[in-house]
Amino acid sequence: MKIATYNVNGVNGRLPVLLRWLGETAPDVVCLQELKAPQEKFPEQAIQDAGYNAIWHGQKSWNGVAILARNHEIKEVSRALPGDPEDLHSRYIEAIINGIHIGCLYLPNGNPAPGPKFDYKLSWFERLTAHAADLLAADIPVVLTGDYNVMPTELDVYKPERWVNDALFRPETRAAFNTLVSQGWTDAIRKLYPTETIYTFWDYFRDAYGRNAGLRIDHFLLSPHLDSRLLAAGVDRNVRGWEKSSDHAPVWIQLAD
Repeated sequence: MKIATYNVNGVNGRLPVLLRWLGETAPDVVCLQELKAPQEKFPEQAIQDAGYNAIWHGQKSWNGVAILARNHEIKEVSRALPGDPEDLHSRYIEAIINGIHIGCLYLPNGNPAPGPKFDYKLSWFERLTAHAADLLAADIPVVLTGDYNVMPTELDVYKPERWVNDALFRPETRAAFNTLVSQGWTDAIRKLYPTETIYTFWDYFRDAYGRNAGLRIDHFLLSPHLDSRLLAAGVDRNVRGWEKSSDHAPVWIQLAD
C-alpha cells in the first residue's frame, strides 16, 4: 500500500500538476494540505476522473486538507483536531482506509516568533500530541502525515545557522516534535535514511530548488503496528521542478499488506 502526502499550495491553481503526478505515480492514498479553497470549490470531479475518492475540509484562501483514495473506501473519522472547539482553521482530517487510521495534518507555520502565531503553533502541537497519545492507546495501525512545519534536526535544513530564530526551527518547536515522536512513533524517512540529506520543500526565491537549499518539513509518523510493515519511502523531488509546481514535493511510503 503506497501512501503519499503533498502540500499542493493551492489545489485548483496546481491541479494540472497534481493530476499529472497522480497519473504517473498512482499512490493508493494521498493526503493533501494547503488546498486554499472553500469547501464547494474543491475539484471533486477532476479527482474522481483521475480514479480517486475524496474527503476534504476546505477553507477560503488558506489552509484546507483532504484525503484521496484509489480503489479503497474512505471512512471519515473527524475533520478537526480535538482540544479547541473554537479553532476554525481547516488543518486536520482523519479517516480509516484499508484498516489504517490516517491523520492528515497541516501544522501552523508560527512565524513571526515569538508572538501569538507562535503560541498558536505550540498549542496546536500540544493538542496533536494529546490526540496522538490517544491513538497509540487505542492499539490500532495509525499514520500521522502532512506538513508539520518543523525541521527536527540540523540534518533537515540547509544552512541551519540561518534558521535559529525561525518558528520552524526554534528549540521549542523541535522539542515539541521530539516529544510527539517519543511517544512511540516512527519517523519513516529517518528510519530508512538515518543520515542522508533529504528535503521536501524548496522556497521559490533565490533558486532554492536549483541549489538544493531545502527543508524537510513533511513527515510520516507511523504507529508500532506499521513500523514493521514499512518497505520503502521517498520524495518525488522532480515534481518540485515542474512548471507551476508547489514549493513542496510529494513524500511517500510503501507498506506491506
